[in-house]
Amino acid sequence: MAGEVLVEQHWPEGPHADPDAARDRYNADMRASKDATRNLFRVDLPVAHMGLAIVVIATVFVGVVWSPTTGAIIGGAFAALFIVALSVAVLAGSRGRNAVRAAYKFAFGWADWITP
Repeated sequence: MAGEVLVEQHWPEGPHADPDAARDRYNADMRASKDATRNLFRVDLPVAHMGLAIVVIATVFVGVVWSPTTGAIIGGAFAALFIVALSVAVLAGSRGRNAVRAAYKFAFGWADWITP
């Protein structure tokens, strides 16, 4: 034991704390936090459809009122966002319909934040 340094841990519960119980509480809190974040960003498919409809309406409106080029830029920006999201979904391991669904929800799911 020569040269060995013993470190005494200080637990909020006192000197008779159970490290396993503390670890279990920590893991439960982390699970709850991740679930809350997941629920915050959870999007249903009908909401994404509404987001796509809003983009199409806005693109057509801007194309008619201002210029077709401006409308095309808006539509192209959302198309590019969808392509980037699809690429990320494929790189993350999603394939086929699951990758397309994830990218679609990401690109157009923002409508959930503006609809009642």
